[in-house]
Amino acid sequence: MPLAHGAACPPSRPAAPRHAATMGEAPEPSSQASLAVLSKVELRVSCRHLLDRDTLNKSDPCVLLLVQSQGQWVEVDRSEVIKSNLNPVFAKIFTVDYYFEEVQKLRFEVYDSHGQAGVGTHDDDFLGGMECTVGQIVAQKRVTKPLFLKYGKFAGKSTITVISEEISGNNGYVELAFRAKKLDDKDLFSKSDPFLEIYRIDDDSSEQLVYRTEVVKNNLSPIWEPFKVSLNSLCSCEEKRKLRCVVWDYDSRGKHDFIGEFFTTFEEMQKAMGENKVQWECMNPKYKIKKRNYKNSGVVVLLDLKIHRVYSFLDYIMGGCQIHFTVAIDFTASNGDPRNSCSLHYINPYQPNEYLKALVAVGEICQDYDSDKKFSALGFGARIPPKYEVSHDFAINFNPDNDECEAILHPADPDGRRGDGHGGHAGGHRPRLLPAHVHHHRGGGQRRLHRHADPGRRRRRPALPPGRARAA
Repeated sequence: MPLAHGAACPPSRPAAPRHAATMGEAPEPSSQASLAVLSKVELRVSCRHLLDRDTLNKSDPCVLLLVQSQGQWVEVDRSEVIKSNLNPVFAKIFTVDYYFEEVQKLRFEVYDSHGQAGVGTHDDDFLGGMECTVGQIVAQKRVTKPLFLKYGKFAGKSTITVISEEISGNNGYVELAFRAKKLDDKDLFSKSDPFLEIYRIDDDSSEQLVYRTEVVKNNLSPIWEPFKVSLNSLCSCEEKRKLRCVVWDYDSRGKHDFIGEFFTTFEEMQKAMGENKVQWECMNPKYKIKKRNYKNSGVVVLLDLKIHRVYSFLDYIMGGCQIHFTVAIDFTASNGDPRNSCSLHYINPYQPNEYLKALVAVGEICQDYDSDKKFSALGFGARIPPKYEVSHDFAINFNPDNDECEAILHPADPDGRRGDGHGGHAGGHRPRLLPAHVHHHRGGGQRRLHRHADPGRRRRRPALPPGRARAA
């Protein structure tokens, strides 16, 4: 069986700006991608019949994941190195963003790692590559393809298998701490070098490697380092799903000796929470049949289990989280004279200006998550009444004791009501800001704000062009 090791992989390539994410990292999507439907997908990789590039031992493979960005292949992640193994099953889980409407090209490259010096720079380190798309892997769930060397030449009988799984809405993870006691000694002149592997058994009875611990050298009662794994990877968020745990004695040539195994579920593991501990007998089926007085090949103990829930945005909203929306408007002269159609403050009688568009675009979304529908509206960079002194922090409604305005009004509706009835508020009054005339002040960079003499009185609207109807 394969084993992770600390050997180095080929040198890093520049990180991709988008399309894929490594274990918890969030890529920066483009403006188009931000509007797309996004899902997270986990990819598990294994290989068969890799080329043997080493003289004395077998190849030490690792896998590089690359994405195509702007016509170039860019490395985004890499697996661990598995020592002396031509049929590796990598414990590393690659996480990628999946956009249904995009063709996302991936490339998997397998290298024989020789350490830090010269890795990835010589052709004899390259064991083969395979190209596909995220869509192909997601649609087929399991993709097996041959590996190719340069110039389209087959890499012998080498194949690579990629298994995909969508990350469900439950983004929690669990922290586990294992140890073992009195394991069988598989070495002649020293003690066993044990490590533990955890497999998830899927509905089709296939096994998926979830985690592989480090090796504890020369120890029959090892204590492995605590580790974290997502609930989705561990048990597909199903507490009763069966798990297979296997203990091996590490061999540097890749021929690890089987010590024993046991079966459990995440439901059973949870008994180890707090000060409780759960233990299983590590059994070797062959010894159980052959040896009459066989009891076990050791005991594996779950010392601690901690469940960490990663809450989504929807969890916070459904839990009562409110979003408070605050508006700050720039009244400085840098925006131009409001009487000029090029100014951001220009009030066009037929369409909203850029400020109104921004307010509506953001405000209409945020107001659904604010129970009182009241929003602070502030301004800066103007001379405000009654003394017309420069202020860089004033309430748009000129009420310093209460700077909140009610609801976000759609600029296309003169009555301040949207077609869906959300524009108004209780009592039937139209919520609005007190109107003000804004004049450019030549002596400085500010503008003067004058209150309208009659806040409740509307100004006459200019006539609309022929054939254009006025909103009711």
